[in-house]
Amino acid sequence: MENILPIQLQEIIFSSSEPSVSKQLSKLESAGKIRKIASRIYSSNFTDSPAALVRRNLFTILGRLYPGAVLSHRSALEFQPTAAGHVFLTYSYTKKIALPGLTLRFMQGHGRIKGDNPLSGELYASQLERALLENLQTSRQSGPESKTCTLQELENRLEQVARTKGENGLNELRDRAREIALELGMESEFEKLNRLVGALLASRPSSVLTSPLARARAFGNPYDPARVEVFEKLFVALKQTEFQDFPDRNASDRSFHNFAFFEAYFSNYIEGTEFELEDAMQIIETQVPFPTRSEDSHDVLGTWKLVSNWAEMQTVPETPAALLELLLYRHQVLLGARVSKKPGQFKDKNNRAGDSFFVDHALVKGTLIKGFDYYQALADPFAKAAFIMFLISEVHPFLDGNGRMARVMMNAELVVQGQSKIIIPTVYRDDYMVALRRLTRQHDPTPYLRMMQRAHEFSATIAGDDMDAMKVHLEKCNAFKQHDEAQLRFF
Repeated sequence: MENILPIQLQEIIFSSSEPSVSKQLSKLESAGKIRKIASRIYSSNFTDSPAALVRRNLFTILGRLYPGAVLSHRSALEFQPTAAGHVFLTYSYTKKIALPGLTLRFMQGHGRIKGDNPLSGELYASQLERALLENLQTSRQSGPESKTCTLQELENRLEQVARTKGENGLNELRDRAREIALELGMESEFEKLNRLVGALLASRPSSVLTSPLARARAFGNPYDPARVEVFEKLFVALKQTEFQDFPDRNASDRSFHNFAFFEAYFSNYIEGTEFELEDAMQIIETQVPFPTRSEDSHDVLGTWKLVSNWAEMQTVPETPAALLELLLYRHQVLLGARVSKKPGQFKDKNNRAGDSFFVDHALVKGTLIKGFDYYQALADPFAKAAFIMFLISEVHPFLDGNGRMARVMMNAELVVQGQSKIIIPTVYRDDYMVALRRLTRQHDPTPYLRMMQRAHEFSATIAGDDMDAMKVHLEKCNAFKQHDEAQLRFF
């Protein structure tokens, strides 16, 4: 017996055939220093329940009491007991063994093979390829008592391999599974696996697939499931909330263009394209970029050309295909001068902001299409605007210009419904960025919606045919100040 710690200090203690150890355990149990929690298992922990102790130390117990066992079937994919407390293992015999809170389901079968993963002591776990084959066996039971995962769960696992390791990784998995199937006599299970992999790679009929995630990949539109979970959270929050109307007061061409100037100015400023207000006005009035800052000038011009155009800002997508087409067209206008950023093309490499990674470039179209389902189900103009803004920001479909594009798409939703557009002035920048990160990382839409509603209420006060009057109003509201000069509003 290992004695790294004195026996009475070890949480899990095993009985022994050695007389001296057995005698010591008896004395400790009689003295109330340890207790028996299961057959051949003692513990010095008198606080937690036997079930909690067994679950916490499960792999240690299995590796010690059942040497040579292989954690297999669904347990080799889930690495935890089922909802019914079942753990499945391949061993030298078939038997059910009850432990506090758990049922060990031993199935007679082949022991560990090359590539199986060591867990604890002499306990191993089926490698992924073996576990997939095991889960394609026929099970007489269903639900949490079944030794196998559902077919959808297996398809999702295969899609995850394709998503993270590419088609080559999926092909390598299939090749290794073929070798294991021959070694373990699981040729029929391999044929099932081969059909699923072929369907995912579009070399076999996709009709065999049942998982929406797997079918999306088979049809050429794989998506990021983690992002879709966030979209669903935001969608539910939007559907459960009533939002105040802020009708657009900038009904004349002049007032609409005035607002569009500040909209373009702030949208670029918070992304780091900073100009003095008078310089930005000169660029718009003359339509001539500053020679020393040509690309930055064109960014401001491109944004203004979109947001100052009535017809353009009354165009919203009605289909997933229209969404993709509209994004590409507007991005071409927005960043037309930045050739290195591939205007009018979705990104061909992954991007990040600090420690935040955005959607993988191979999943951009599929994730946008999946997000469109939620967008289409919304009716309130603010809800649609807030959702599509976050959708574009979260996917980050382009190499650059994503924030500006997200806000253009947001405001088009408001214009088409006669609502005031939203400006994110510099004084709101930090609140805006923190709220987006909170939704992304913590799946909490409340700060984001609170911030956007406040920004909408503020933006509705910016109106009029007099550009100077608009500027004075914004100055009074400290709209041009950096956030460190203001107080937190939303957190």
